[in-house]
This record gives sequence, C-alpha cells and structure tokens, in this order.
Amino acid sequence: MDKKKRTNEWGRHRVQILWAFLTNSYLVGFVKGKIYQGKLKNLCVPGLNCYSCPGALGACPIGAMQAVVGSWNFKLAFYVAGFLMFVGALLGRFVCGWLCPFGLIQDLLHKIPFPKKISTFRGDRLLRKLKYVIFIVFVILMPMFVVDLLGQGAPFFCKLICPAGTLEGGVPLVLLNQGMRSAIGWLYAWKNLLLAVIIILSVIIYRPFCKYICPLGAVYSLFQPISVFRYRVDQEACTHCGACAKICKMQVDPSKSPNHMECIRCGQCIKVCPTSAITSNIRRNKKQ
Repeated sequence: MDKKKRTNEWGRHRVQILWAFLTNSYLVGFVKGKIYQGKLKNLCVPGLNCYSCPGALGACPIGAMQAVVGSWNFKLAFYVAGFLMFVGALLGRFVCGWLCPFGLIQDLLHKIPFPKKISTFRGDRLLRKLKYVIFIVFVILMPMFVVDLLGQGAPFFCKLICPAGTLEGGVPLVLLNQGMRSAIGWLYAWKNLLLAVIIILSVIIYRPFCKYICPLGAVYSLFQPISVFRYRVDQEACTHCGACAKICKMQVDPSKSPNHMECIRCGQCIKVCPTSAITSNIRRNKKQ
C-alpha cells in the first residue's frame, strides 16, 4: 500500500462528519432560526459544540461549566465537572481528533492549498500554554467573580472569544432570525473578526484554535497521560526513523512521547510506522 493511501484521513473525517450530524440533527432549528430546548439539552456532548447552534441537541461542556462554576446548584456543577473528568480520563484528546465539530472544520480548512504552510514558529511552544490561561481566566475565574447584582456570572469565553459559537450559533441565528439581526452590535462584529482570523490561520497553520485557544482541549490534555485510551510504542520494534514525528501535524514525536498532551489521536503515526511499533490499546499490533 503506497504512503499516500496509508495516510489518507478521510476515514477519520467520515466519523467526524457523522458525529457532527448526530449531535446537530435538530433540522427544524435551521428552518425556524430557533434553538432546540428539549430534555437532551440537559446533557453535555464531549466536543466543543455551541449550545446556541440551531441544530444542537446537547450542551457544550465549556458553556455549561461557565454557567455553573459560580452557581449554588452544586448537583449541576458536580455533573459538569464529573462529565469532563470522566470523558478526559476515558478518552483524553481523542475527542479533539474525532468528536469535535470545530476540529473537523479546521481539518477541512487546512486542506485548502496555500503557498507556504506553517508547521511551527518561534514561540509556538510557549503560545500553546495560552489555552490553559484562557481556561482559568475566562471559564473559571471571570464567571465566578465578575457577577451582576443577582450574583450571576456570564459565559465570558462564549461571549468574548469562542469562534465555534460564532460559526455554529451566532451567524446562523442572525441569518435565520430577523429579530436578532436588529440587535447585533460591536460584540457580534468582534466575534466575526476573530472567526475570520481563525479561518485564515487554519488554512496556513494546522488547527490553530486547538493548539493555542481551546479550553476544552486544555482540560482533556491534562488527562492524556493517564487516559484509558492511549498509545504504546514497542521500543524493540521502533527503528527511530522519525516517520511518525515527521507526519504529526501537532508537532509531537510519538516514538518518544506517545501520550503527549498535544496529541489529538488522529492515528497518522500508527499508519505511517514501517514496523508497526506504535499501537493503541484498542487496536494492537498483530505481532503482539
């Protein structure tokens, strides 16, 4: 099998597309310009999927976390925190690579030809710490301490930053709902500017939102070294040829760190390894 066929990612993209459709299948919302408010909205989905998307059937865990972090509703707060810890401990950043609609959008955008793609740059590693700062400041601290007269915080990450929310929720609702078009202002313009920047960067840099901004990826990355789903490297079979590090778009060297916090489990390193030294604990090497 030639290298191009082995490293084809459309199998993963089909799973991403199917999952995105299943979790955003409230088609009536796209017709009426309204969001689904049924019982399923009480449940979180694993990926970054905007609550306000007209088709969304579930809630975004980051949006839910902001809603309950300063709340006296401890049951709901424990549910959201427990959900994040359960998914993180089970799958780690597998969610980022396979179950996140905005990850799919970035994947597809990066396939657009561009004269000079950028894989890394000076300050790249430091900038990747930004997503942890965003999680602490915009998802935890600001909703907890910047409150109104009733003691309620706002979803500051969703309100000020999240491009997924703009693309999946803000833009469709404004286009479909005439009443909302009359209410747009500077914040909508700011969010669209951020979205445009992320779209352009996604063509040039692989998954810039995931690498530098996403607070959900930051949470799941903390569980990556201990998650149930993990990669293993057979050091006896590994020839240290560097093929896995070369193909990794997240700039990880799987032969040295198969469960690196930046790995999104796309599986490309497994496909390209000439000796099948890299395996997951679900799909083992046939020689083992």
